[in-house]
Amino acid sequence: MNDRRVGTALNAAVRQRNYRRARDRALAKLAQIYPETYQDLLQREKESDEQLGKKWLDIDGTTGTSVVVETSRDGFTHWSKSGDGSSHKGDNGGEA
Repeated sequence: MNDRRVGTALNAAVRQRNYRRARDRALAKLAQIYPETYQDLLQREKESDEQLGKKWLDIDGTTGTSVVVETSRDGFTHWSKSGDGSSHKGDNGGEA
């Protein structure tokens, strides 16, 4: 009985994954055929989501916050993150 449930769940997961893949391919084709319409609709959705407080990734994969990683002469990695006014140091030799 338990194996049957697992099999049913796996089949449902595969069907959902295949549907998402087909939907993504169709969306990509539509975006190539109608690029201006696609960009307009995408901008509208972005504005709508931002009004609800949801963040979007930019085309380059950022949310507007950048992270800078530098390695100093002492060999330690130092991190700084823009957007929140703070800077964070990476692992500093295991210090707590």
